[in-house]
Amino acid sequence: MTTGLWELVLQGVWVTIQLLVFSSLLAAGVSFVIGIARTHHLWIVRFLAGFYTEVFRGTSALVMIFWVFFVLPPAFGWQLVPMWAGTLALGLTYGAYGSEIVRGALGAVDPAQKEGGIALSFTPWQRMRLILLPQAVPEMIPPFSNLLIELLKGTALVSIMGMGDLAFSGNLVRLALQESAEIYTYILLIYFVIAFLLTRVMRGLEKKLKAGVGKTPPKREAAAPEPAGIGGAR
Repeated sequence: MTTGLWELVLQGVWVTIQLLVFSSLLAAGVSFVIGIARTHHLWIVRFLAGFYTEVFRGTSALVMIFWVFFVLPPAFGWQLVPMWAGTLALGLTYGAYGSEIVRGALGAVDPAQKEGGIALSFTPWQRMRLILLPQAVPEMIPPFSNLLIELLKGTALVSIMGMGDLAFSGNLVRLALQESAEIYTYILLIYFVIAFLLTRVMRGLEKKLKAGVGKTPPKREAAAPEPAGIGGAR
């Protein structure tokens, strides 16, 4: 490829990274707000949080992007730029999946920990902030890592808006060169490198958080030696 085409691909990489950062921040905020709301003592809060989760888990992210970018503007009289439309659609969609991760991790904390907070007269927010979240967050990191990789791959959907992300740029280069195998091989490798770096960062974060609560990530145990026969004979 020529230098100009490589510059186009690199611009697409930068747009993809920006979209990934913005949408993952929104998804993380939604995950914790909705996930914690799913554990609330008021049924109406749990119902509304559960309704949100079911709606956004049960709809296509692709259709949600169409809805935010093409349907909402005529209805409300304003237009989102593609970056923020993609951020909103992906963040809200993947945040619904993340909320289940948060809810499950909070539910997995030993009930005795919550009872200890009640015995110490902690408020519900103090129990959540000082007892439950410090123990639950490290357990959220592995599934959040998988969700982040899925979100990275989901960013390719924004190309339907004409947004110059990595997938859109790769298609332009393909049309210019009339060569699919070469350019899409490069695109696959770029996605893989980004995903690999994200995985390593999340694994390092997991180790740091588990060390903070006195835990270490599980290690594979060595295989137990086979028992010897009677008298040590085989």
